[in-house]
Amino acid sequence: MHATQVLVLGAGPTGLVAAMVLAKEGHRVTVVDQDPPPPVGDPDRVFADWKRPGVGQFSVAHILLPAGYGRLRHELPDVIDHVLERGGRPHNVIAGALRLMPRGAGEPGDARFATVAARRPVLEAALLAAAERIEGVTVRRGTRARGLRTEVPSGAGVPHVTGLVLDEGEHLAADLVVAASGRSDIAALFPEVGRQPRHIERGWRYYTRHFRSSDGGAAPHMPWPLHHHNSVSIVVVPGDSDTWSVSLVTSDRDQELRGLAREEAWHRAIALYPGLAPWAKGEQIGAAVTMGGVRSTRRQLVYAGRPLVTGLVALGDAWATTNPQFGLGMTAGILHAGLLRDVLRETDVRDPVELALRFAAGTERQLEPLRAGLARWDTYRWAEIDADIRGEVHHCDDEGWIQHVVGRTGGLRDAAVMRAMGEIGFLLVDPATAMSKPGLTARFTELAAGAPRYAEGPDRGELLAAVG
Repeated sequence: MHATQVLVLGAGPTGLVAAMVLAKEGHRVTVVDQDPPPPVGDPDRVFADWKRPGVGQFSVAHILLPAGYGRLRHELPDVIDHVLERGGRPHNVIAGALRLMPRGAGEPGDARFATVAARRPVLEAALLAAAERIEGVTVRRGTRARGLRTEVPSGAGVPHVTGLVLDEGEHLAADLVVAASGRSDIAALFPEVGRQPRHIERGWRYYTRHFRSSDGGAAPHMPWPLHHHNSVSIVVVPGDSDTWSVSLVTSDRDQELRGLAREEAWHRAIALYPGLAPWAKGEQIGAAVTMGGVRSTRRQLVYAGRPLVTGLVALGDAWATTNPQFGLGMTAGILHAGLLRDVLRETDVRDPVELALRFAAGTERQLEPLRAGLARWDTYRWAEIDADIRGEVHHCDDEGWIQHVVGRTGGLRDAAVMRAMGEIGFLLVDPATAMSKPGLTARFTELAAGAPRYAEGPDRGELLAAVG
């Protein structure tokens, strides 16, 4: 391994984790981010006062999946310690749902579903504190990148990135530039990198509110985090300091539900879901957050076996964005950072073409199946919502989608099905491994005969009447 000077563009979770794991390998890493640092103060002040204009989803609900937590606990335990010091709390993502289930007792193996709960600003503040204590990491906040420094090497015949040009004209040289700029379109800033991302034509809208107990007590046990209903999905996730968030998610083409942005309409709507309504009765923290334009993208810096650019790699959401309902983005970015570290162990950065090809191949092998699977899910869920709008029932022969429909309600009544859905959804194992347990397929088949498509809740007419 050749020690390198690495520039990371973006100080979100993916960029900071990449900086830390690379610095621990002996690389010298500078992280550049356009937004200001967090304010000094307790978690509530960080959540209320830290503004990151470059991150549109900064105040929306987030969860660190068990797979991401496990990677951090193993490789960067100081990060978890910093989160806990800032009010983060240990959380098992299936424990609360098991308590609501007949014969839903926990098992020793359920420890694999552990994570730590924290609102995103608090988690990022903890990541930043941990990164600034690692030798070899320099974080420059409030610094905007204006463009790439590039040259065309005679061998590869494609642009080779040699650093960044900052807004104030300063040039930063690097052996490798890592784009970890989240959902920001790096092609808009650096058009010379090649292919534009491919946008799926539809997306999602999020209507989020944060709460804490109105009587000052601890937050009750969390339910299963994601629930799908007629026209709407509902996400309930815990945060630090006994807080939690509730998000209503709609298709971005569903104009009739845009009224959910109004407080009274949002509360009338959530009250229609008996199992989830109690979570909207706490003390509301901060303003409601509405976020639209959440579409899936994918950037390919290697195409048809040939790099379009060398000296530049894209990590996490800078490579591909996915539907945030499942909370994959942060954990996928952490896994992607680990892949880059592993590729740099095996590949000399002075061979930029080989580095580009190896990193693209690893991304295709490890992360592309996740992205592609979620893109398929989006397509089927959009079709299901379109059918809801027409007053029809959506039918689909895709085995994975049928499994999902059975599991999303059947999993709330059957612990084995819940664990399988959790292993898949929380990125602990691949779907084939999760479904290979003896008798599990038969259990899904049995549940399919009686499991409702949606859990208890209103039909579309009742929902529209509540939204007004």
